[in-house]
Amino acid sequence: MQLLSLVGPAADSLAERLAPRLDGRVATVERLPNREGGTDTDGVDGAFGLADDGAWVGAGDDRSLTDLLDALAPEYDYALLSGFPEARAPTVVVGDQSTKVRGEVVETVETVDDIDADGLETLTRHADDGEPYITLDTLVEQVKQSPRAERAGAIATFTGRVRAKDGDDDSRTTHLAFEKYAGVAEDRMATISEELTTREGVEEVVMHHRTGVIEDGEDIVFVVVLAGHRTESFRAVEDGINRLKDEVPIFKKETTVDEEFWVHDRQ
Repeated sequence: MQLLSLVGPAADSLAERLAPRLDGRVATVERLPNREGGTDTDGVDGAFGLADDGAWVGAGDDRSLTDLLDALAPEYDYALLSGFPEARAPTVVVGDQSTKVRGEVVETVETVDDIDADGLETLTRHADDGEPYITLDTLVEQVKQSPRAERAGAIATFTGRVRAKDGDDDSRTTHLAFEKYAGVAEDRMATISEELTTREGVEEVVMHHRTGVIEDGEDIVFVVVLAGHRTESFRAVEDGINRLKDEVPIFKKETTVDEEFWVHDRQ
């Protein structure tokens, strides 16, 4: 799922105009005003409603933007975010060039005052600028739609995440930053997937490695294998992640509470 963040007083209306121009299923996410005076959802972790026309709304005190995007990612091709300048996504500032987050000016791909037809066309291209928002569920749903899925009785997965520390005495890792050799990294992962799929009993292999800054506890990499039986699926998952780490040119910078360093310089 591709993300585009729209920030400014006209962001909501721009999202409504832009959505029909995107090629795929589009979700719009708006920042709603805080509830005041108490509501029927007080004391409820999550409250959701479904209208007769299929539209739904939700509320709750324990739901974040990340939670919502995780839920949307397997079903939608695009998400247009209105009023979330903190989102890690290409950002278009509408009518306000001084928009700030935590005192810093938002990094934008476009700043606009008025959007005509040509401007909307430009924004449709920006919607594909950023790295796709991919979750483990996204990849699982993808392999379930495989033409070879009827031959499969197993789906095995691997998720790699940011580890805060190896031992009690280690300095805590606050985040990792990943850079990839563009084009080459994608080609290598595609080759690994294709070669694993030639094994007997393995029907499909997909993998994804995030780039950019990833915080402590967040997911980094996924490998998903569709196979006839569990034995083939487990072996392919293990070999897939091992080959990805050994063969794909992705570089990791680690930041701890004490220092910052490129991991390959320490090896």
